[in-house]
Order: sequence, then structure tokens, then C-alpha cells
Amino acid sequence: MNLAATLNLSGEWALLVGGGAVALRRARTLRAAGLSVRVVAPDILAELAELASDCRHRAFEPHDLRGVRLVVACTGSAQVNDEVIRLARAEGLLANHSGNAEAGNLRFPAVVRRGGLTVTVTSDASLPLLAQAASEKILLALPDSLPLGEWTAQRDAALHLAGAARQAALAGLRRQIRAHLDLPLEAAQ
Repeated sequence: MNLAATLNLSGEWALLVGGGAVALRRARTLRAAGLSVRVVAPDILAELAELASDCRHRAFEPHDLRGVRLVVACTGSAQVNDEVIRLARAEGLLANHSGNAEAGNLRFPAVVRRGGLTVTVTSDASLPLLAQAASEKILLALPDSLPLGEWTAQRDAALHLAGAARQAALAGLRRQIRAHLDLPLEAAQ
């Protein structure tokens, strides 16, 4: 069973072991989340080198794990990826194996952002193609914009109320949100 969670790792270091297209894709994701990215690989794409905070043009060495919170093994070698993940997990790090999701303890979901919402989708069977297709379906269902500022203000005001007034204000906000998303006004709780 997997734990679905959103992590705030802004300001932390991530290690990418591999310098190709998969590493570039992961570097973009990690940088967008505020992480500094170190890349270790004998050959590193020029675009990846520009995006990385630190590049080491050589093979992975175990000491490369020092000072990082997250590791992505994305070389062309299953043996190297397996060893990187084994060492990273032994150090208690978040670790993603690009060729074998089950080997790591971190998976990258498909992500949809629209109207102030971020929705992530993953599949229980480690099928990224299914998660990507489902995220496209979700994107089609979301409105282009949402009155997040208004709803946040309403929520904050409701939280300052007591008892029944608080519950009534939150119930009203819930109805507004559900109506905006074209959902039945009363949801199963």
C-alpha cells in the first residue's frame, strides 16, 4: 500500500544519477518544486547541465549520497540504478528508480494544475501511462479558474466562528465549491 502525500522539499538537495532525457525531465520537476539538483553522470545533456545546480561528470560513487534528501536513479544500466537505490534506501533517503518503480520508495505522479488546484494521479499497478491518461481526463473536468481568494477568506472567517455558526458557514462554503465544480450539493461524507 502506498501513502499519498505532498512533500515540501524546497531548499533541499536532490541527486540525479544519470545525464539523459529522463534525468532532464526529473530535473525540471525537482527544480519547479524548489530543490537544488546535483547530477552525476559521465555524459550529461547540455540542457540538463544548465538546469542543474551542480554537475559531476563521472560515474556514481556512494559518497554522492551525502547531503541530499532525494535520489533518482536514471542511468541506462539496471545494475547501476539498482545499486544507487539500494544505497539510498539504506541511508533512509527518498529514492526513485526510473526503470523499476517497485525498487524505490518514491514515485513521481502525473500532475495537473489548473485554476489554483494541483491534482496528482498515480496507479496502483505502476502504470504511468494510465496515470497520464487519467490526468488528462481530470484536466478536462476542471474549470479554468476558481475563486480561491474568496473561498479562502470565507473559510478563514468561518474558522473564527463558534459552534453552529461555524458549521453553517463551512457547510455554505462546501455547497458553493460543489456547485462551482458542477457536483451534487450534498456529498457523501
